[in-house]
Amino acid sequence: MTEAAVIANGYIALWNETDPERRRTLMENLWNETGAYRDPLMQGQGHDQILGLIAGVQRQFPGFRFALVGQPDGYGSQVRFSWQLGPGGGDGPIKGTDFATLENGRLATVTGFLDQVPAAA
Repeated sequence: MTEAAVIANGYIALWNETDPERRRTLMENLWNETGAYRDPLMQGQGHDQILGLIAGVQRQFPGFRFALVGQPDGYGSQVRFSWQLGPGGGDGPIKGTDFATLENGRLATVTGFLDQVPAAA
């Protein structure tokens, strides 16, 4: 598995983890302490704020799971991957593409783009 795939799979696992303690452990292993997340609807910096964003998405979409779409790719310190969010990780009504920057092999920034969002979401 490429480094881009390892990072993307870890990122998806973090967003899907429902146990707060396991989610925090995944966060600490994947992100640097001052990491920043941004998309058109929300933003956060540092572990606690990003964990709060993840918990909020899980509350808003109970039973939905993230899944990768296609193959992650990257070069140097950059990683790009697409995802979907839907019931049980199936074909999701919400889709996006994220661009990540790594520092020392850990996430420093993630900028998310929402490719498909239903009006009701």
